[in-house]
Amino acid sequence: MAVEWRENLAIGVKEIDDQHKELFKIVNDLFEACNKAKGKEEVGKVIDFLGDYVVKHFNNEEKLQQKHNYPDYASHKQKHELFIQEFIELKNQFEKEGPSGLFVIKVNKKVIDWLVQHIGKVDKALGLYLKNK
Repeated sequence: MAVEWRENLAIGVKEIDDQHKELFKIVNDLFEACNKAKGKEEVGKVIDFLGDYVVKHFNNEEKLQQKHNYPDYASHKQKHELFIQEFIELKNQFEKEGPSGLFVIKVNKKVIDWLVQHIGKVDKALGLYLKNK
């Protein structure tokens, strides 16, 4: 079950939108690997990608929000921090237990939830704020 980037998810800032598209691509790569029974091999790449992504992308979004005095900055930042904590737990589990089938499902679910809930709602609200400013 692939997830597709849709232009209605764009917030109107090319760098942020490109980073979101990259996240969609990595999730689709994991789905494709799972369909070929190679999810265990691919999930390590997803963990590595997310490690870089949460630092770079969240930093970029937060600076953008501060620059434009985004009124929901504190709440948005808190959601980022929660995701980082959840990611750290996933990474620790991966390092301890390796890429089990259940772990691959857990990573898929976490990232899909993020795509739907955060990008589709929270980041979209940021985009609307920036467009109306």
